[in-house]
Amino acid sequence: MNIEEIKQKRSIKELLEFGIINIDKPSGPTSFSVSEFVCKRLKLRKTSHFGTLDPKVTGVLPVALNRACKLTGYFLGENKEYIGVMRLHEDINVDKIKQTINENFLGKIMQMPPVKSRVKRQNREREIYSFELLEKRDKDVLFKVKCEGGTYIRKLIDDLGKELKIGAHMLELRRIRAGIFKEENQGDSSVDMYKFEKAAEEFEKGNDKLLRNIIIPAEVVGKVYSVANIKEDNLKQILTGKPIYKKDLIKDEGWKKDSIISVFLDERFIGIYKIFRGKEIFAKPEFVMQEMRG
Repeated sequence: MNIEEIKQKRSIKELLEFGIINIDKPSGPTSFSVSEFVCKRLKLRKTSHFGTLDPKVTGVLPVALNRACKLTGYFLGENKEYIGVMRLHEDINVDKIKQTINENFLGKIMQMPPVKSRVKRQNREREIYSFELLEKRDKDVLFKVKCEGGTYIRKLIDDLGKELKIGAHMLELRRIRAGIFKEENQGDSSVDMYKFEKAAEEFEKGNDKLLRNIIIPAEVVGKVYSVANIKEDNLKQILTGKPIYKKDLIKDEGWKKDSIISVFLDERFIGIYKIFRGKEIFAKPEFVMQEMRG
């Protein structure tokens, strides 16, 4: 799937109706206020962001536009990557920190959400894929973490400090990746608020070049969930929410029952489906992309 090719074939209206902007969130505003700003600035019906960042945390914040908001839940659980600075409350040997991380903060861990969180405060299992210490200067340590979506990094650092019996807190944090969306990536690097504002201003003047450059077609969901291609024969019925039958498939790649796939007709996104594997029914819809009118 060539997302850049799809982008070139879409009108700016189509991109605004079913697109994503990878915002580089600054320190200060909430994730919600950034999403709302994008919505009002582009005069859209609605926007939603893929994963909350604390107001002081900066970095990758994908914002879905209009109908792409329906895909929010399919991106939220994606793995995240952060770089930050923690401050130790007492100086300690870096080897001791690394040992404690290796023994207690790698792989699957149990984490209690912080007091100031919107989720129920109960222990949840989260996976830490890597936790690197990049540099240490006195009590300040530069670190990098790759983790499962929904992991609280501030709490991770606090728990590490408690395990070390010296205390620690997070000074700075930046998200550099949220699933397939990265801080720097060919074609869809994150866009700071100044560049977004400039693109919006030019769009108001009738020039959509800058805005077109920063919108990622929401068909990019095909890079997250395996793509199943269908024939055109029963498209009308499929678009009304009917299941996809085995006879509608171009090729069955052997997807497991209950797995989630993205369905396409050539380069046209049809929807998100859950594999059913009945006698005739192959998959049932979770979200179907209706045709744009006008």
